[in-house]
Amino acid sequence: MSFSSNVKEELSRNETSARHCRLAELAGFLKFCGEIRKEDGQYSIKIHTEMVYVAKRFYTLVKKVFGIQARIEISRNDFLKKSRNYTVSIDNHPDCVLLLKAVKLLEHEDFGLVLQNTCCKRAYIRGAFQAAGSMSDPEKNYHFEIVSTDKKTADQLKEVLNFFDLDAKIVLRKKYYVVYIKEGAKISDVLSLMEAHVAMMEFENVRILKEMRNRVNRRVNCETANISKTVSAAMKQVEDIKYIMDHKGLHHLNQGLQDIAYLRLENPEATLKELGDMLDPPVGKSGVNHRLKKISRMAEEMRLGGRE
Repeated sequence: MSFSSNVKEELSRNETSARHCRLAELAGFLKFCGEIRKEDGQYSIKIHTEMVYVAKRFYTLVKKVFGIQARIEISRNDFLKKSRNYTVSIDNHPDCVLLLKAVKLLEHEDFGLVLQNTCCKRAYIRGAFQAAGSMSDPEKNYHFEIVSTDKKTADQLKEVLNFFDLDAKIVLRKKYYVVYIKEGAKISDVLSLMEAHVAMMEFENVRILKEMRNRVNRRVNCETANISKTVSAAMKQVEDIKYIMDHKGLHHLNQGLQDIAYLRLENPEATLKELGDMLDPPVGKSGVNHRLKKISRMAEEMRLGGRE
């Protein structure tokens, strides 16, 4: 199964016992994958999903909270032969009214009452994600989203997510409003909020390993760049010393410059500090650098003089 499917399966086993939280979770289902119809004054409710444990979760919640016996139907996806679609239906009008009234989805009801408690906001996010959410495999990238066909519903979910400082945003994708989170730390937080603790730990393990690998890569790249810079500088120094040696001779240099020049020729891969330690008495890194720069200036002046 995908990482996203694992999260939904874990959420479907949530053991919350508070009735108000169960109602908020049911509201998430109905808002994001529900189909509420009213024909000839009679209500009917359906939710559609491709995941059996999501269908079972909705079925179990309505049975536990209201004692309603819903009907589950299974059909094949015409486009994906191996895929199945699950429809959970409630056809009895009084049962539908009871459910819709409880979750404040009847006309003129104040839906905000369902989301008054912080715990209910968490449950609502849990229901919405099971209904219409998905997550990328954290090994590949960080992306959490919940899709809605209705802008008002998407705006409301964004507000609920951002109550927890999750920095959720909305993008229009074709005819759908996608509420999404991109930052790894925020996705970890939303998994914890939904009480997908196993998935959150797995996500964090992957995230920590990726950050460690990135940190190591940055350090290696930095050290490689420094080594390359040091080698290039040393090659230039050797080139300058050989130029002076071939055109004028090193005996024209003072003793300090002669000493560092011969050491550099003998130790082209040594660092400035290592060259300084080889001198007697030892000289600091800045002192070695000063001498080599002086030699380079002399070589450059000789080159310029040779062109005139």
